[in-house]
Amino acid sequence: MTLQPSVRNLSIDGDRLWDSLMEMAKIGKTAKDGVCRLALTDLDRESRDLFIKWCEAEGCSIRIDKMGNIFARREGRNPDLPPVVMGSHLDSQPTGGKYDGVYGVLSGLEVIRALNEAKYETEAPLEVVCWTNEEGSRFAPAMVASGVFAKVFDLEYGHSRADVDGKTMGEELTRIGYMGPDEATIDAHPMGAYFEAHIEQGPILEDEGKDIGIVTDAQGQRWYEIKFTGVEAHAGPTPMKTRKDALLGAARVIDLVNKIGLDRSPLACATVGMMQIHPNSRNVIPGEVFFTVDFRHPDDAVLADMDKALREGVEKIAAEIGLQTELEQIFYYAPVPFDASCVDAVRKGAELGGFSAREIVSGAGHDACYLAQVCPTAMIFIPCVDGISHNEIEEVHKHWSDAGGQVLLHAVLAKADETVMQKSD
Repeated sequence: MTLQPSVRNLSIDGDRLWDSLMEMAKIGKTAKDGVCRLALTDLDRESRDLFIKWCEAEGCSIRIDKMGNIFARREGRNPDLPPVVMGSHLDSQPTGGKYDGVYGVLSGLEVIRALNEAKYETEAPLEVVCWTNEEGSRFAPAMVASGVFAKVFDLEYGHSRADVDGKTMGEELTRIGYMGPDEATIDAHPMGAYFEAHIEQGPILEDEGKDIGIVTDAQGQRWYEIKFTGVEAHAGPTPMKTRKDALLGAARVIDLVNKIGLDRSPLACATVGMMQIHPNSRNVIPGEVFFTVDFRHPDDAVLADMDKALREGVEKIAAEIGLQTELEQIFYYAPVPFDASCVDAVRKGAELGGFSAREIVSGAGHDACYLAQVCPTAMIFIPCVDGISHNEIEEVHKHWSDAGGQVLLHAVLAKADETVMQKSD
């Protein structure tokens, strides 16, 4: 595959991309210079409105589906070709950073701005997508809207996901005005390819002095919700030997989860990230504890072994203390290999820009993981300072942002003009 000579001279405007990132970061800005834009809140609506405003200013048409996914389309010479799509998400963690997700959306917009500025017309249409509720922080599971698009979940399941207050995604999409009319699956909206630019969310690229991560695969994941039910009792008169302490059971499972991860390191990750204690009083033995478990590994057989160890351990711990237990796996996807031709387009984009790069496996889940099941997909990573993400102090250097946008531009053009370039080879 060879690039058209004119393509080699195309470039994004790194200052414009950076300014857009900083402008979007004002929406939901936190005290520590991060962002809080939980999915389908008023702040999420504000960020969506700004994204659409910017896209319409570039002449893009806007399509919104029944999961609130936003597609901004720039037409190509051949409207019969499926679009090459770029994107990620605008929602954040409660104490999130300025780049997680939003970098992929706005770098995609910058590609369109750069092509408009150069008056360059691609063969296939281009689109930028903003996926709904990638984080899974307000509504579990994560990536539910891209999961509906990839037909992993049905629409009813997506709309019925509820937050801790019982508000559902369907209700909140309607409330903020983003319950679109279009069908929310790839059957209704085919894609020629999908590229997602993202911060690494880990330390490898910075530690090795690399500008770009060429993402070849993504780890598999299993998410669990566990509830232990014991007996609430007075903290003073109740003898230790007679207690049915739900929090004690949860504490032992936390230690077990950590051991499961350590025993299968360095590739395994095992985390208890959320816990609710009832009645949560200082002088009452906890009678009920709800908590979550997150397992990740790039080998599905190892992930299954981790699952087995958790289930056996939870059963044993509950029996020893006399607790009732509920364990549900609420989310699973197998390790994801990305499309070889799209990965190669990223690799060649890095080479064309003269950027240092290395192949890398994603430790985090991304919308691209679901898209990879239904269309050719790849990811581009840029470093983040100290590998810190899901944190208000999340940071990237501007030259990393510039590099990622430039690689995205050339990778997308390689796929959007693939038919033309094949004819010219």
